[in-house]
Amino acid sequence: MQIPHDAVLLRIFIGENDRWENRPLYEAIVLKAREAHLGGATVLRGPMGFGHSSRLHTTKVLRLSADLPLVIEIVDSEVKINGFLPALDSMMGSGLITMEKVRVLQYGISPGAQ
Repeated sequence: MQIPHDAVLLRIFIGENDRWENRPLYEAIVLKAREAHLGGATVLRGPMGFGHSSRLHTTKVLRLSADLPLVIEIVDSEVKINGFLPALDSMMGSGLITMEKVRVLQYGISPGAQ
């Protein structure tokens, strides 16, 4: 599989406790992206953040939160990302989705590398 040099980064901001069909939402999104044959997906866990409600979520000992912020990043062609958006929309109850153009410099193993 190849990703074009001129691609799109889809960034999805959700909470660790968000769920879809009895499973963690982040897991459902990554599996749906894989099913859609997108280039790849990464889930990043944030130690601190806030969103629309302005409620602070943090890992600090005195204010332990069970709902830490998560960011899912997916990179692929604009056509494939746009094709994935309806599935993503049906899974999202809240959160933030952004999209930006990116330049892919390397994807996978370059020839001759081991």
